[in-house]
Amino acid sequence: MTDAESGGGLVTFGESMGLISALDIGPLETARGFRYGIGGAESNVAIGVARLGGSATWFGRLGADATGTMIARRLRAENVEVRAIVDDQRPTGLMVKHHRFADAAHLDYHRAGSAATAFTPEDLPTAVIQNAEILHVTGITPALSASAADTVFTAIELARAAGTVVSVDVNYRAKLWSPEAAAPVLHRLVAGADIVFAGPEEARLVLGPDAPTSDVELALALSRLGPTESILKNGAAGAVAVVGGDRYQRDALPVNAIDTVGAGDAFVAGYLSEHLRHCTPDVRLGTAIHVGALAVTVPGDCEGLPYRSDLEVIDSSDDIRR
Repeated sequence: MTDAESGGGLVTFGESMGLISALDIGPLETARGFRYGIGGAESNVAIGVARLGGSATWFGRLGADATGTMIARRLRAENVEVRAIVDDQRPTGLMVKHHRFADAAHLDYHRAGSAATAFTPEDLPTAVIQNAEILHVTGITPALSASAADTVFTAIELARAAGTVVSVDVNYRAKLWSPEAAAPVLHRLVAGADIVFAGPEEARLVLGPDAPTSDVELALALSRLGPTESILKNGAAGAVAVVGGDRYQRDALPVNAIDTVGAGDAFVAGYLSEHLRHCTPDVRLGTAIHVGALAVTVPGDCEGLPYRSDLEVIDSSDDIRR
């Protein structure tokens, strides 16, 4: 399949990793059972969009190892188009997760020198980006290496020149870089976006010391940097969107949260899936809230992402589906 024959829908890229999850609550050394799956913000969003019926393409770099093979197979099984560069010199990244206490997930990254750190602009499938409706990137990829950062900004330039909508999730990761190093890069990233997603602390990092305090004001301030759509995702406090100057707000839905890792990616997938369907901002935000709420009720990074037929479950008072 050529570049020109692919694309459309959502296109995203970034580092997908193997994910080792301890099944027991407590210190990692006391765990007796583990699950091996996949994790990564961008591939989570691609899976989420595909499960909701949208077209999704993920491209990235994977090691020539069993974990890289598993990631590509899992994504393809989720109806995500995969364009992976296999790097036989570097390994696929790895993430280890355990719950030290019931409501506190702890993540360790093993990403230094991984295949994804070798991203270069030459890796970009230009026609796929140009043919896409939405290019989605995150603030994680620029933290991997200088060449990975160059790749993200080159992709944004390609998308904007082609009229492809650029979506950015700030997704600050303190274990990858300091606030001082991240802030100017994330500011530039947001300024180049059409759609931006951020948590309150991430928005303040981008906006600097004079950032406002309320979610609505933070979303408005992000919009003034360039995006036409700014969405503040604030967990149990709900979400706010500013779209073309109009404000939208949704409360969080009450659920029994089991694992909140990946909740933000689920929210983004819900919002962007409805964007691809050309739904109104209020519908986009409502679906994002629903998808995020359902995702946290299942352990794992992407396992709990719902299908469109699942969205009615949270509105039902019957806990048995017959």
